[in-house]
Amino acid sequence: QEQLMESGGDVVQPGGSLRLSCDASGGIIFGTRTVRWYRQAPGKQRDLVASIAPDFHGGQTDYLDSVKGRFTISRDITKNTVYLQMSSLKSEDTAVYYCAAGPPWYWGRGTQVTVSS
Repeated sequence: QEQLMESGGDVVQPGGSLRLSCDASGGIIFGTRTVRWYRQAPGKQRDLVASIAPDFHGGQTDYLDSVKGRFTISRDITKNTVYLQMSSLKSEDTAVYYCAAGPPWYWGRGTQVTVSS
C-alpha cells in the first residue's frame, strides 16, 4: 500500500531552522513523481509551499514567494526521501505541513510546525 509519512515538525523560535522529511513506501518512487510540500494554518486554505519535478523533468524546484530564499526542497534518491529545509522561520510559517506525491496523488498525514517565542 502506497504511503507517505512526514516527520521533523517541532516548536522553534523565530529565526530558527527545521528540516522536514517525507518518506515513501509501498511503491512510490520519488524520482519518478512530482513531490510537493503544502501547509495549512488554522482557519486558512492549504497552500503549496514547494515542489520538485521528477528526474526526467530535470528535478526543477518551485517555491511560494513568501518562502523563497528561506526554504529548500530536495530529494535523496537512495533513501527515497524528500526534505524541506526551512530557515529564518517566522511566526507566519506556523502550520501543519503535508507532503504529496503524484500523479496519481498520495498524501501524508502532516507534521506540525510551530514558530513561537
